[in-house]
Parts: sequence; C-alpha cells; structure tokens
Amino acid sequence: MTPVLARSKPFTPHAARIGLYTFLIVSAIFFLLPLLLMVMNSLKPLEEIRQGNLLALPIKPSLDAWVTAWKDACTGLDCKGVRPGLWNSIKITIPAVIISTLAGALNGYALSQWKSRHANVTMLLVTVGLFIPYQAMLYPTVKILSNVGLFRTYLGIVFVHVIYGLPYTTLLFRNFYIGVPDEISRAARMEGASFLRTFRSVILPISTNILVVVAILQFTGIWNDYLLGLIFAGNDNLPMTVQLTNIVNNARGAANPNVNMAAALITAIPTLVVYFLSGRYFVRGIAAGAVKG
Repeated sequence: MTPVLARSKPFTPHAARIGLYTFLIVSAIFFLLPLLLMVMNSLKPLEEIRQGNLLALPIKPSLDAWVTAWKDACTGLDCKGVRPGLWNSIKITIPAVIISTLAGALNGYALSQWKSRHANVTMLLVTVGLFIPYQAMLYPTVKILSNVGLFRTYLGIVFVHVIYGLPYTTLLFRNFYIGVPDEISRAARMEGASFLRTFRSVILPISTNILVVVAILQFTGIWNDYLLGLIFAGNDNLPMTVQLTNIVNNARGAANPNVNMAAALITAIPTLVVYFLSGRYFVRGIAAGAVKG
C-alpha cells in the first residue's frame, strides 16, 4: 500500500516576524529621512530652496554648495570653509582615541586582576565619573589647565578628551576582562612575565573585539564633540564641529541652507566612513560580549 505523503503547509509569515520587519523598516525610514533631505537640499541652488521646495528633488543638481562649504564659507572673520577644521579634528581625535583606548585597556585589566575588597569601591568611583556632567567639571578643568599652561592649546584639548574618556573606556575594558579566564594571566606569570609584559604580549592580542568597539565609540564621541573643542582647543585648533556652528550662525549676509547642510554632511562623513569600514568588526565585538557586564 503506497503511503500517503502529508501535504506541506504553505509558508505563511508569522505575525511577529511581520511586525518586526515593519518596525525595522519604519525605524530606518525615520532615521534616514533627515539625512536624505539634507543631501537633496545640499544639491539644490539657493533659488530652489527659497521657493519652499525643501521636500522636492533638486531640479538642477549642483555641487556648488559643497564647494562653498568646503573652502569658501565664512566661519566668523575667516572665509575658508570647514577645510581647516578637518586637519584640526584629525590631529585631535586620532591621538585622543589611541591614548584613551590603551589607557582604558590597561586600567580595565588592572582592575579585573585586583583581587581586593577595595577593587569594587574603586570601580564604583570610576563609574561615578560617567555620570558627572561635563558642565560641572568645566570650570575646575579650565583652572587646572590654566595653571599648567595648557589652556586653549593642542595638548590641552587632547588631554581633556583622554581624561574625560577614561571612566568610560575603563568600565568597558574591565567588564570584558572579567570574563577572560584567570588561567591565561596565571600561565604568563608562571613563565616569568611581568604585569606589563603579560598585558602587552598576552592580553592585548586577544582583545581585538573590545579594542575595535571602544575605538569606534571614542572616535565618534570625540569627533562630534563641540563643547570641549570650543572651550579648550583655542583659535588655532578649532575642530570641524565648531567651524560648522560658526557657519550656520554666521550673521554676515543672508542664510544659505544648502551650504549649511553641505557643511554638516562634510563634517559627518569621517564618522560614516569609520562605521562603514569597521562596522562588521563593531558588530562582531558586540556579539562577542565586548560590552557585557
């Protein structure tokens, strides 16, 4: 007797899956729509924007606003665009990210290895630093840097970003290293390696995920900073964010929304590039537990 094969049920998407994808699509549209409008209006001549067609596609697309924002827009008395601020932001962000990430890794590893009843208290004090607003620390920081001659200097702004980022980076690294088996460090010490040698030769090579995560987060925060750059950088080291604000708030002549939007996009491009180039490593670090704890 020939067995009767059960008829397979037609595939019907589960209601929860439909709801999830609907939510993701709506969220993506919600967050991408402002970016799309900025791109569209940065490509429009000023005459089109003055006609009130902010939501319409550009009739005659042009990169003139981008060129003006890059090298001709006025940031106060200087009309050099955001181009000078690009190098300032790079020379501030790169060393601040490297120093704060490595220092946070060393602090986090030390705290994870510190087997004492004072370790948790110390970690609590470090965590408290995350919740103190910058505004509450600005005046003491200004006084300290003024007394040592670093106020409104290049070294001063790098130092501020490193110090203000240490509680955050230390917390992330400490939570990561708590999950690393103690046998790894113990084996290195049995071979005669010192604390720093163990950290450099054993711990750092297995910390790729957390290093990428922290570096990306630090890069984004420092690059997009406005307040600290305005106060501590000095006129010769103003980052792009400060120059962008000066362009938008410039009172000389009529407002140019297309130039303002182009300048904002130029300022945001480096962070977008970083995420596109290292996004998969960032996701891999999150999935591997780089921010657990």
